[in-house]
Amino acid sequence: MAIRELFDGVYSIDGRLATRNMARGARVYGEDLVELDGVEYRMWNPYRSKLSAAILLGLKGFSMRDGSTVLYLGAATGTTASHVSDVVGPNGRVYCVELSARNMRELIRVCESRKNMLPILGDARRVDAYADAVGACDFIYQDVAARDQASILMANAGMLKRGGTAYFIIKSQSISIAKRPSDVFDDELARLSGTFEVVQRMGLEPFDSMHLFTVLRKAV
Repeated sequence: MAIRELFDGVYSIDGRLATRNMARGARVYGEDLVELDGVEYRMWNPYRSKLSAAILLGLKGFSMRDGSTVLYLGAATGTTASHVSDVVGPNGRVYCVELSARNMRELIRVCESRKNMLPILGDARRVDAYADAVGACDFIYQDVAARDQASILMANAGMLKRGGTAYFIIKSQSISIAKRPSDVFDDELARLSGTFEVVQRMGLEPFDSMHLFTVLRKAV
């Protein structure tokens, strides 16, 4: 098998994305495990993870790395968050905010084998409930199905360091089914103007549809 490192902690193995497994032998969502030179890697399915899809489709300058602190809004059952956990490693932290108690039960099981993942059952709009525990973070990753997606990111922006990066997935159908998705995307990004600069925006077809993956930088 041919392996090469695309970004810090993100690998291509025979053309498929992978991360180094921080919880050796453990799967999160039935993904394939591959061992090379004594290191175990987890294959990263782009149909199950928007971040994986974005990287495959040309995400520029992915800058999470060992030791990064990530506030993950909408962690669900931990599919993408667990790969972020692999990337930031034992010296990093992934604060996983999830509203659904059902999802949280699955997420906690993932966190039990990944000490750098910290589950937070709560509403991402109610920042005061977890802001003190999180403190300052290097990245925000938001993948939330809600009508007020831009407002949620703005509510959490105070925890992002100046110059920090937000990966903001806009789900048009959660905001309005009456508007064209392109108009929804433009409206949401306009609401962030002044606080965030748009670095990159990209669709996720064929892996996902009706969603826009954006890379934002917090204005200095």
